[in-house]
Amino acid sequence: MNTVGLYVPGTSLPYRIPAGVKLLALLGTVTVLVVLADPWVSLGAVLAVVLLYILWGLAAHLWHAFRPVLLFLVAIAVFHAVFTDVHTAVRVCSQLTAVILLAGLVTRTTPVSAMLDLFTRLARPLQHVGVRPERVGLVLALTIRCIPMVAEAWRASREAYVARGLRGGAHRMVVPVIVNLIRSAEALGLALSARGLD
Repeated sequence: MNTVGLYVPGTSLPYRIPAGVKLLALLGTVTVLVVLADPWVSLGAVLAVVLLYILWGLAAHLWHAFRPVLLFLVAIAVFHAVFTDVHTAVRVCSQLTAVILLAGLVTRTTPVSAMLDLFTRLARPLQHVGVRPERVGLVLALTIRCIPMVAEAWRASREAYVARGLRGGAHRMVVPVIVNLIRSAEALGLALSARGLD
């Protein structure tokens, strides 16, 4: 349960920092960037996070952390440049970039099991109001497991779609993907029931 395709095994400094400390650092960074609302501070934060990737030997993963949100950031930049001003566009986009890259760094240097243990411990005080901490960990584990499962279902449906000689219309794969996910969910539910989990 240590990997969902993002965690990169290693032994350098960031791997020895506890998950809670990393999440606090992430929260603190977000707070500072939002409160200061200064584009130069945000750009500096982006540069600092990029340097951390390089110093900690994760430079190869920098683009992978940034690529999924590139079009989203471009859209935000264009929106602000048109409807507000370039200053705001730079500030908002650099804030988001810094936070996204830092979150990617945390994800890539923290095993999923460590994250789940942390959230399970944080949920322990809630057991006084009927919340079962181990169930919180289980729900998070299942949620994280479903992320690559959805991607795999989409990939399998895409391959079947192409193998049949079909072209265009990615929307046509939605139903097969949903059917595959429902089947996987039913199998998972049966497995949990067989182990006595309700």
